[in-house]
Amino acid sequence: MNDSAPRRARVRAPELVGKGGWLNTGGKEYTLADLRGRIVILDFWTFCCINCLHVLDELRELEEQHRDTVVIIGVHSPKFVHEAEHAAVVDAVERYGVEHPVLDDPELATWKQYAVRAWPTLVVIDPEGYVVAQHAGEGHAHAIAKLVEELEAEHDAKGTLRRGDGPYVAPEPVATDLRFPGKALLLPSGNFLVSDTTRHQLVELAADGESVVRRIGNGERGFGPDSFNEPQGLALLDEHTVVVADTVNHALRAVDLASGAVRTLAGTGKQWWQGSPTSGPALDVDLSSPWDVAVFDGKVWIAMAGVHQLWTYDPAAGTVAVAAGTTNEGLVDGPGAEAWFAQPSGLAATEDRLWLADSETSALRWVDRDGTVHTAVGTGLFDFGHRDGDAGQALFQHPLGVTALPDGSVAVADTYNHALRRFDPATGQVTTLATDLREPSDAVVIGDDIVVVESARHRLTRLRLPEEAVRVESVAHRTQRSATEVAGGKLRLDVIFQAPAGQKLDTRYGPSTRLLVSATPPELLAAGDGAGTELARELVLNPAVPEGVLHVSAMAASCDDDLANEYPACHVHQQDWGVPVRVAEGGADRLPLVLAGMDS
Repeated sequence: MNDSAPRRARVRAPELVGKGGWLNTGGKEYTLADLRGRIVILDFWTFCCINCLHVLDELRELEEQHRDTVVIIGVHSPKFVHEAEHAAVVDAVERYGVEHPVLDDPELATWKQYAVRAWPTLVVIDPEGYVVAQHAGEGHAHAIAKLVEELEAEHDAKGTLRRGDGPYVAPEPVATDLRFPGKALLLPSGNFLVSDTTRHQLVELAADGESVVRRIGNGERGFGPDSFNEPQGLALLDEHTVVVADTVNHALRAVDLASGAVRTLAGTGKQWWQGSPTSGPALDVDLSSPWDVAVFDGKVWIAMAGVHQLWTYDPAAGTVAVAAGTTNEGLVDGPGAEAWFAQPSGLAATEDRLWLADSETSALRWVDRDGTVHTAVGTGLFDFGHRDGDAGQALFQHPLGVTALPDGSVAVADTYNHALRRFDPATGQVTTLATDLREPSDAVVIGDDIVVVESARHRLTRLRLPEEAVRVESVAHRTQRSATEVAGGKLRLDVIFQAPAGQKLDTRYGPSTRLLVSATPPELLAAGDGAGTELARELVLNPAVPEGVLHVSAMAASCDDDLANEYPACHVHQQDWGVPVRVAEGGADRLPLVLAGMDS
């Protein structure tokens, strides 16, 4: 070998440090000295990044073939605020099937020591502890595999190669019906179909959103007639057929709802690379991490997260083609052929436009029937946060889902803010519908409710849509009940909640209760409106308004109270009331409402 080659420069590898500690090691911490004698590959990644996810999949074969000589260590280096949370990294390691040790480096200490500048970056360290190669981006697995073979031969001959089991310790499996579900679809039967992403299946749930009806797929990674690989988006092609974005298989699949049979509609099972065809017979063209699908204007639109584009599949012709995006990553509006996207991950079609959640720009965007791309909310790759108000200054954080609401507005699964947000195109305003969710990734409207895929809590969560987001008769329809007579002035509102037997309030992520109060007309309340975390509040009624409706929305989260259970089942209890009130002399000065302690 040529020791003067750049990759053979004798640069001692800096130590591995990370404030978040180690994952997938059974609790043990490692230094480079502990790994001496092994070929070490550092994978600097962050779980929001589709290119990083591609590298995880590229490394699987290398990891398996050289398990006794190579130790891959993921160095998690966050971009978004949410990604610096240790619990989120733990979730991501399981979600994406990472089967090697991971160092959680929330402060980018190791990233800086290795002078890394981009996600993903791979660094190869030889058995004597020297850096011998560094590659930024994806697509380097073949070159690294050849280097590994050279290093094995060289250090075997020198006696510096140490073979044996690696430091990876698999975490204990967790028994839940769903595991990091991605997307959901309301079926004609009234049941839900959910992409059970981490378990490589689709799960049909009954109308209650909890009872398992059947599973589609064998639960193993694969591209066969009974397998998926981290499936995500779902869309009804017709009343008998569901289209599935089979993300890591880089394919569109079709599921026959009657039989559960699976067939491939588009994609070869291989990832698209620059220079590959971008249109043609669907089964002959490579795709790249399709994340969601929606039927719009007679075609199946594909959020092609892996190449920052939108593609279409034409069911009649059996062809695919690029519809928008240049493969450049960013936020640029205009004609489809000139637009830039950044990991489009959620789609929702209405009659006149296709909405999309553009996750890496933390943006809500849409495409009109002429194929022109517009941005409703969002400014760029590095602008994110949680701010309501006018669309021009509102902020999301890596949203993965978007859902059309009955009134023409849209709900956004604001994933890294753990929130459900709403954008109203008529007013240009962004509001928050719900918080205290855990990585919501999609939502489905059913009647006056919205069912949210709470991915990191492994469940569907049913919430009541706010009145302004649902087409209903005027509020007078709700006031046909007899009014409660209340005294003018101060009125104590008490929402009474008792956790079900065997459960307790869930305070792991902050306050476990939420109370939202408003009135029709708004002038009815002189004080006490708005949101808070206490379930009791003192309201002040305006004596000049003789009657109206108090709108009260309460939520409480509870978990199984069992100290021996490391992963207790958790539940959200939510109720909305429209309480007609009439101010009358001698009326009540207290309004008690009972929030039932039962699963939502």
